[in-house]
This record gives sequence, structure tokens and C-alpha cells, in this order.
Amino acid sequence: MATELDEAARIVLTRARRPPRVGVVLGSGLGGFAHGMGERAVVPYRDIPGFPAPGVAGHSGELVLGVVRGVSVACLSGRVHLYEGHPPHKVVFGVRLLAALGCGIVLVTNAAGGIRAGLRPGGLLLLRDHVNFTGTNALLGPNESPFPRFPDMSAAYDLRCRELAHETARAEGLELDEGVYAGVLGPSYETPAEIRMLGMLGADAVGMSTVLEVVALRHRGVRVGAVSVITNMAAGLSSAPLDHADVQATGAASRDRLERLLSGWIERLAPEVAPG
Repeated sequence: MATELDEAARIVLTRARRPPRVGVVLGSGLGGFAHGMGERAVVPYRDIPGFPAPGVAGHSGELVLGVVRGVSVACLSGRVHLYEGHPPHKVVFGVRLLAALGCGIVLVTNAAGGIRAGLRPGGLLLLRDHVNFTGTNALLGPNESPFPRFPDMSAAYDLRCRELAHETARAEGLELDEGVYAGVLGPSYETPAEIRMLGMLGADAVGMSTVLEVVALRHRGVRVGAVSVITNMAAGLSSAPLDHADVQATGAASRDRLERLLSGWIERLAPEVAPG
């Protein structure tokens, strides 16, 4: 894995005008942010050794290097999922590559179903914690030196990153809730009974990504911020059937709010990372 990541990072950095300092992961229907970056250089995943290709609509499969408000950024436009049949180490290959490129902070986005009363489609939910119901972990297998065998996850979602996200939201006039994300395996949507269970266990939103990525990033000492776009109400909380096309459409409709949040957030994070 280490050799594969080193080779992937070497190839990507030959395309970069300057090394990235902040990473961004874009979820279903949220890829528009990458198109607005300055000084863009696009590296298709197929050109990166070891990088699996996403097979889900709404995930373009490109690593985009560029600048956001003066900060050098590496953006994963699209991700792969466990439910596509990929093993955990392939699911987190992209975020491990962001760490190998030098990103000290990574902002993870996803499309999620709302569980908590008061959340509505199109809203933004800043994550303060998660519960892992995927049935696996990104760190299975031999541990990679010099990273810890048993990394602490008591502060998986960096407090300072969260404070700056709220500061950005206030400055931009955006509503930003905060809550707990439940990561599930998928690809079927949850049943109403499963949603009731997740709510009883403290989850505010549910989705099929993110948790393995966050574990892999924290294993490498990378600070993490994460935000869900609530694209639908979870099963049993609305009369409408759940449909991935609606998820994509709501994500696209939320593009302006998410891009304003991410851009201002990255700008405020600039003093937290080395110049690049």
C-alpha cells in the first residue's frame, strides 16, 4: 500500500502547480465545487495507479488540483463505496492519497438522509461524530508503520474545524445544523424500523460513505471536517419513495450553499495549514 500510494502521489504532484494543503471529498451530486477552483489541473482516477474507478451516478472520478481563495486544494470529485464490492483499503485509497500529497486538513462531504426532526432536504449538517454500521473498518489487516495500531477516535471531527465552519456559515448567512452521522453499508436504503433504531442510538442523519474515510484520515493524523447535504428524509419519515435521482437533484440544488460554505471554510482554515 505504501509503495502504491507513493507512486500515485508522485504522479499527481507532477500535475500540480503547488502542493495541496487542504483536501476536499465531494459526495453524490456535489461535484460542482471542483469546477469553480482556480488554476485547475484535472487528473482522472484512471491515470492514478491503484485508484479504483467509481461506478455510481453523480461521482465523476477525477482528482482536481487548484486554488480556492488563495489556498492550494486537492479535490476528490467522486468516491467509491463498499457496496460496489471494493475492499475497505480501496474505499479509502483516495483520502490516503490526499494525506500522502500533504493535505493536513481534509473536508469530507456527503449526501445523507435526515433522521432528526427539523432537518429538511437541502439543509446542511456539520458532523460532530459518527456511528459505524458498515460492518467493517478501514484499518483491517497489518498496521502501517509509523501510524498507530489503535488510533484515538474521541475527536474524529476536529473541534477547531467545526468552529470555523460555523463562523463561515454565520458570515455567509447560511443555516448550519450540527449532528451525528450513521454510516451504513447499503446499497439498499434503510427500512423504517432501521431508521427508528438509528435515531434511538443518537444518529441525526444516515448515509453510505464517510466513516471509513474519516478513520483512515485520523489514522494518519489528518484533521477532519465534514458536512452532509440532507438530500431526503430517511425511510418512514416521508410519504415519498427513496430514489437516487432525487438525491442527485437535491444535491445539485444545494450547490450554491455548499460551495459558499466550503470556499469560506477553506479560506478560514488557511492559517491552520502550512502555506502552499
